[in-house]
Amino acid sequence: MKPYLGAFAMVALLGTLCCSGPASAQKPGGVMRVYFFDSPASMSIHEESTLASQGPMMGVFNNIVMYKQDVPQTSLQSIVPDLATEWSWDEDKTELTFRLRQGVRWHDGQPFTAKDVKCTWDLLAGKASEKLRLNPRKAWYRNLEDVTTSGDFEVAFHLKRPQPSFIALLASGFSPVYPCHVSPRDMHQHPIGTGPFSEGGQSRI
Repeated sequence: MKPYLGAFAMVALLGTLCCSGPASAQKPGGVMRVYFFDSPASMSIHEESTLASQGPMMGVFNNIVMYKQDVPQTSLQSIVPDLATEWSWDEDKTELTFRLRQGVRWHDGQPFTAKDVKCTWDLLAGKASEKLRLNPRKAWYRNLEDVTTSGDFEVAFHLKRPQPSFIALLASGFSPVYPCHVSPRDMHQHPIGTGPFSEGGQSRI
C-alpha cells in the first residue's frame, strides 16, 4: 500500500450532460479524488476496526444488505438489499435466508455466488482453513452456528438462539462480502470486490 493514501484516489464514473439530446448518458472515465483524515492501515475492512479503512474501501465492496443511505437514523426498518434481493426469517427467528443477485461478478471477472457469502462468514467465525491476521469483530458472530448454501443464489445463516437484530450486523459498513477464490492475505493491499470501484482504478459502473 502506498503511503499517500491520505489523498486516496480512484478512477470513477463521471456523469456528463448531453446538451443536444433529451436524455443524458453517463460516460466512464476521469478521476475522482477522495481526501480522507488518515491513511488506512490496510485495505481489508474485515481486519480493521476504524473508519480509516472502512470509509475509503466501502466503494470497493458490497454487503448482503445495507442501511438506506438517505435515512438519517439507522434502524431495522432502514435496511435494504445490496447483494441480496430478499430475505426471510423462519418462525423461531433462528434461521435467516437470503436470495442473492444473479449476474454479479468480482473485479477479476469471477462470478459471485452464495459460496462467497459462506466463505466470508466462516472466515469471520474462525472456521475457515485460512485465518484473518486480525479479526476485531469475531465476537459479533458468537451466536452464529453455521452458514449453508442452497444452489448458487441462496444462503442461510443458522443461529444458536433467536436474534432478530442479527441482520443489523450484516448491514454494517464493516460487513462486506469477500471472494472465496482470493486469499485473505491478498486483501490487505490488492482487494477484489464487487463494488463500483476497483483497487486497480477501474470504475465498475
